[in-house]
Amino acid sequence: MQTATYFFIFLNLSLAVFEEPAVYPLPFLVTSLVEVLCLLVFFGRLTHFAKVTLRNVFWKDTKNICIMVAILLSLTDLAIYGALRIYDVKSIRWSRIVRPIFLINFAESRQIRRAFRSIRNTLPEITYVFLLFMFSLLMFSLMALKLFGERNLQTAEGLPYFKNYLEIVFDLYVLVTTANSPDVMMPAFDFSSWYALFFIAFVIVNTYIFMSLFLAVVYNNYKKHLKVISGG
Repeated sequence: MQTATYFFIFLNLSLAVFEEPAVYPLPFLVTSLVEVLCLLVFFGRLTHFAKVTLRNVFWKDTKNICIMVAILLSLTDLAIYGALRIYDVKSIRWSRIVRPIFLINFAESRQIRRAFRSIRNTLPEITYVFLLFMFSLLMFSLMALKLFGERNLQTAEGLPYFKNYLEIVFDLYVLVTTANSPDVMMPAFDFSSWYALFFIAFVIVNTYIFMSLFLAVVYNNYKKHLKVISGG
């Protein structure tokens, strides 16, 4: 039963690969029938739990409530999507985001729930580091706007360079990953090579210092909560 449960959970999650928009699209009838089959299995598994568990214990278990709600939401979304498809009305499958609930809330997924609780408990404690990082990013973006915004610089595509504050925030956010380095600084570097110091300082502060600090805080807090949950 445990193997069968995991198999249908995996099958249900893998439907995202074949549903529109998909890498390997299958007909809607095929994916919908597979999803209904998975939901029937989940409902049967939940019914089995109800048969072997006291009624008051069953309904007090939030895991069972979450699975029931996820099944109802998935069936409702599937019915609405199918009806709109008949009338050629374009819509999206919003219930896909509830599919991981089945992976987390079945009784066999104790280790996954333990890891999920550790992540959930870690999030509030890394908020301060995240806020400091965002403050640094916003301040560097403001400096970039003042440094480059009034110099009428252009990108290689001929677009205005660092004219919009929100676009600057996004470009510098991507620069934290170094994915757009050094392209993002080339218009400023071509204007004056001294402007490279701004981007070097940004990468040192945000990529090497803040990201390392962020990773250390996440790791230490996750390990601490994992020990508490496991009783060690």
